[in-house]
Amino acid sequence: MHVKAKQIAFLGLLAAFSVLLLVLGSVFEVSTLFFICGAAFCVGIAVREWGIYYGAAFLVASTLTGLIVAPNKIYCITYGAMGLYLLLSEILFRKIAESEHLKNRTRTLWIGRYMIFNAMYVPAMIFVPQLFVEKKIEGALWGIVWIAGQAGLWIFEKAHDYFQLFVWNKLRKHVIR
Repeated sequence: MHVKAKQIAFLGLLAAFSVLLLVLGSVFEVSTLFFICGAAFCVGIAVREWGIYYGAAFLVASTLTGLIVAPNKIYCITYGAMGLYLLLSEILFRKIAESEHLKNRTRTLWIGRYMIFNAMYVPAMIFVPQLFVEKKIEGALWGIVWIAGQAGLWIFEKAHDYFQLFVWNKLRKHVIR
């Protein structure tokens, strides 16, 4: 078995950074979502640099480490869900890119992203509504929380795309040699 020590070492450091962001999210409560999203972007780096399998292993390892280290376990679950979403979204992106006969790839990608997101988001709204609002979700609040999630996904995707294209592309040549 050939071990790629450089990749594994970098993924270990990236996982440590990701867990550090989770812990910082617990320390600075005002910026919790910012830090959780930043940690999830590390999953995107692992997937884009070394593939789906390394990205999945990275997600599992960093989520489990976060559950051990981070004081707020809900943040780790949120991070795991965001990381899983990015992993599934990247699989979808690769399948669409491989498809030769598919028209409107961008639209198909966005529809698929929203399907993946809602397959995770709607059950969370139903079974764990405390993640979103402090009181019981009733009536029109269901629609408001659902629409807010859709808008949040769009913002998350745009921020992730920007991070991958502009931030990570500039950093990677200094970090990975």
